[in-house]
Amino acid sequence: MDVTDPAPPATAPPTNLAAARSASTGPVVARALGLLAAFSDDRPTMTLSELARRAEIPLSTAHRLVAELEAWGAVERNGAGRYQIGLRLWEVGALAPRGPGLRERALPYLEDLCQVTRENVQLAVREEDEVVYVERLAGTRAVGVLTRVGGRFALTATGVGLVLLAHAPADVVERVLAGPFPRHTPWTLSDPARIREALAAVRERGYAVSDRQVTADAVSVAAPIRDASGAVVAALSVVAHRGTPPVSVLAPLVRTSASGVSHALAARPGRRPARMPA
Repeated sequence: MDVTDPAPPATAPPTNLAAARSASTGPVVARALGLLAAFSDDRPTMTLSELARRAEIPLSTAHRLVAELEAWGAVERNGAGRYQIGLRLWEVGALAPRGPGLRERALPYLEDLCQVTRENVQLAVREEDEVVYVERLAGTRAVGVLTRVGGRFALTATGVGLVLLAHAPADVVERVLAGPFPRHTPWTLSDPARIREALAAVRERGYAVSDRQVTADAVSVAAPIRDASGAVVAALSVVAHRGTPPVSVLAPLVRTSASGVSHALAARPGRRPARMPA
């Protein structure tokens, strides 16, 4: 333990080797993960002091842990000597089946949809009470968006979020509907009763519409992606300038693409269902 850390409370000695290892490594792992979690969109690079302060870890402890993370490749230093997330961490993240594995199967359909609509196309999954974006393609006439690959967003504000929440377990729905509801525009849904109506509409018609929920000039149309068992595991959306093209044009295209990804997930390895027509 670092000498700058406070002394831990007295506890009974572990009764076995596994417990001893857990007692000695648990806090270290949590602190190392806390250092990695300190990086964000607004702080992609930091000095050691900034990292320690953001992670609320003593500087000497941060120095030791960051050195180990850097040796493994989880963090690296840029030309200015500031720390940033390392490539090794991306390599490990690429093994996540709900991330790049899903992305690999979905990408041909995302590319087709982006080419046909020339709008933003997004792929997302639910992680607890938030949306996590797995992929985003920008079309030639794409409207500006606030999302990014690897970024998180509220389930109630986006098209993909409404789809994922509509098919989430009841306890997740109730927890999310208890609030709070981040507001991005005057049209962002913040009334639980209206959100319930929106979720019911998603289940009934098979797609979600997020109209000016995140930015005042955009509409998102999203549809569910299902695995071989029929469970909704992801959502796909198009984000376009409001009114051009209309939702009535976008919805069938989005649903067709989502259906194609669903079939790709259910197909045997090595087989790929036909892509959507151009």
